[in-house]
Amino acid sequence: MSTSNQQALIIIDVQNAMFDPSDPVYQGEALLHKIQGLITKARSNHIPIFYVQHEERDGTPLERGSQGWLIHPSISPQETDVIIHKKTPDSFYETKLRQELVQRDISEVILAGIQTEICVDTTCRAARSQGYQVTLVKDTHSTWDSNDLTADQIIQHHNNVLQWFASLKNADEVTFGNIEAR
Repeated sequence: MSTSNQQALIIIDVQNAMFDPSDPVYQGEALLHKIQGLITKARSNHIPIFYVQHEERDGTPLERGSQGWLIHPSISPQETDVIIHKKTPDSFYETKLRQELVQRDISEVILAGIQTEICVDTTCRAARSQGYQVTLVKDTHSTWDSNDLTADQIIQHHNNVLQWFASLKNADEVTFGNIEAR
């Protein structure tokens, strides 16, 4: 791993289907607002932004090319951003993410997105295993209630567990260069 201190913001699976009014992700509007703040500060500091976009089989809400599969319009990528397509919870597995990070000499990844206990957790662990310095933005990842736990309990539990793999910060504590994201 490089000794550079280059950062990248990685936004995982913030796609239209996650905000379906019949079963929206927990605190979705607050999540979008905080991610928008991270994006604004990253852009102002010329930090690369990566959008990870999950794809599922035909006929599902995340079918490639469907309205649900699209990245949420409130955080739309710009031409200079990188979009990574994946089919598993691991944003690195059989994708071009690692290649794109290496090409930009990235050593620190800052993670936000959906779904806490699946794609966010898996990508956090994979990034650490591949030698990246990882920051998990603990108030900018979300999920849904399960049969046993509320979404809030799942988020808190994963923030506790993932501290072994990442530095945990709230969105207002994240810095890109010398400027804090608010």
